[in-house]
Amino acid sequence: MMNALVLGSGSPRRKELLELAGYRFEVRTSEADESVITEKDPEILVKKLAEVKADHIETDNNEILVTADTVVSIDGEVLGKPESKEEAIETLRLLSGRSHAVHTGVMIRGSESYDLFAARTEVDFLELTETDILRYIDTGDSFDKAGSYGIQTKGALLVKGIKGDYYNVVGLPIACLARKLVSFNIFPSW
Repeated sequence: MMNALVLGSGSPRRKELLELAGYRFEVRTSEADESVITEKDPEILVKKLAEVKADHIETDNNEILVTADTVVSIDGEVLGKPESKEEAIETLRLLSGRSHAVHTGVMIRGSESYDLFAARTEVDFLELTETDILRYIDTGDSFDKAGSYGIQTKGALLVKGIKGDYYNVVGLPIACLARKLVSFNIFPSW
């Protein structure tokens, strides 16, 4: 029997990336309380968050579950999704003209084995004026994204360059994930 893929995420970006790669899958969301994870190290944090999400999603024996979580870090501080317009503005001011890291933790879980890994991408921001920040905030693009920007949308205009996996910044290191899914007998349908 073929294994079936389940994406344990309500993120439209993760869904789009799996579709782009040619996977067929079902979406299930987790009701996990992420606030119980208080880890300060961003790599450990995203792996723990992916793991706790997986722990709250039921699967059958022939299903392979993928969960993920993404955070931004700068100066040792983890930045999640902004909770207000003011927080989004402060985050973009902090990132302006500087380099930051985007971390995504991914859990792949089958009935007999699992793989838990993290990816890291360095992102360099352009120097942003207050006008740049406020115009971007007014697009509404900041509010459901770690670090208050989306590199795949208008946030692309804030980015000077990246070092690492672009798709990790979007929310899922798809090439790395695809290679790991092979060991779970999951392949894209090209």
